Amino acid sequence: MAAEIVNPRSDAGTHGADEPFDPAFALHRGGKMAVQATVPVRDKDDLSLAYTPGVAKVCSAIAEQPELVHDYTWTSNVVAVVTDGTAVLGLGDIGPSASLPVMEGKAILFKQFGGVDAVPLALATTSVDEIVETVKRLAPSFGGVNLEDISAPRCFEIEKRLQDELDIPVFHDDQHGTAVVTLAALRNAAKLTGRTLGDLRAVISGAGAAGVAIAKFLLEAGIGDVSVADRKGIVSRDRDDLTPVKRELAELTNKANISGSLESALAGADVFIGVSGGTVPEPAVASMAPDSFVFAMANPNPEVHPDVAHKYAAVVATGRSDFPNQINNVLAFPGIFAGALQVRASRITEGMKIAAADALAAVVGDDLSAEYVIPSPFDERVAPAVTAAVAAAARAEGVARR
Repeated sequence: MAAEIVNPRSDAGTHGADEPFDPAFALHRGGKMAVQATVPVRDKDDLSLAYTPGVAKVCSAIAEQPELVHDYTWTSNVVAVVTDGTAVLGLGDIGPSASLPVMEGKAILFKQFGGVDAVPLALATTSVDEIVETVKRLAPSFGGVNLEDISAPRCFEIEKRLQDELDIPVFHDDQHGTAVVTLAALRNAAKLTGRTLGDLRAVISGAGAAGVAIAKFLLEAGIGDVSVADRKGIVSRDRDDLTPVKRELAELTNKANISGSLESALAGADVFIGVSGGTVPEPAVASMAPDSFVFAMANPNPEVHPDVAHKYAAVVATGRSDFPNQINNVLAFPGIFAGALQVRASRITEGMKIAAADALAAVVGDDLSAEYVIPSPFDERVAPAVTAAVAAAARAEGVARR
């Protein structure tokens, strides 16, 4: 029997007229964004300046001095949001067309929270070579590239190749946005309990894009130790079934040389970070060290329900907005790109990301508590603080061009 088709254009917005109105379909009708002119075209004089013949002078100037494109076009403040639709939210491989509502959403968050214009680009290919080549050909129109919802392990190669071959910031938000916000929350949780990052041993559930990036970023920031678990257990040197990405991860992580299951690794651990889904048994949470932290970020169902986590952990965070301490990428990517574009950075460095995390953590300030280790996305201090920190770090690291 064929599945019943939802008609999003109907008044009900659901399966039938007798069913309740669905505000999600109503909000998305016609899309969530549009192109808007920044200059008026009211008469022939305006037209002659905005288009021909006036535009020819600007084109000729850019042809003679290519760097002027950043002054006389939109490239200095626009980001391409690029996906192939293979790892969309919790929906998986739903394809480029079905990914567009998410990409539009990402674009309006760029504008709302960072003042950055963004264009959704859903590509009808999953080939690494074709994605890289397509983005390279489109790059002259943009000041930066935000890769989004591309499945691992292809996402690692795509990002690395584009970073090497383009001279504009390329940032895979599923990896680095998540890592930045996680580090910020972890710094404040450690501070709250009188510890430093170096005092902590963390266990990450999930060896996909987010898990790999968080592990590497926490090591860069100075965490004591971190182990990563995939579906088969802890990623360790003694396993013979690891992909190249996981083999590299095994060499970088797990100083304690733990092997076996996620649950066994949690015994005595200070931090649990969940980016995989699934469920962690309560006894495993109970086995963690005193004053532990549980960051269970799977949506909509955290790996450890907050009610369970609060029995044992000093600080609990999730990916959900209906619990305190939401680990939300929107805290990071708008300000990171705004700062990078402000100084026309050639890339986004580890130092810029750490600066973003530190700035984000500092917004909490003296209000730090177990229920408040990370600010709200709607805190108006967030984007300016992250933007300023990233711009300063880009200048300090020599990647700023203005």
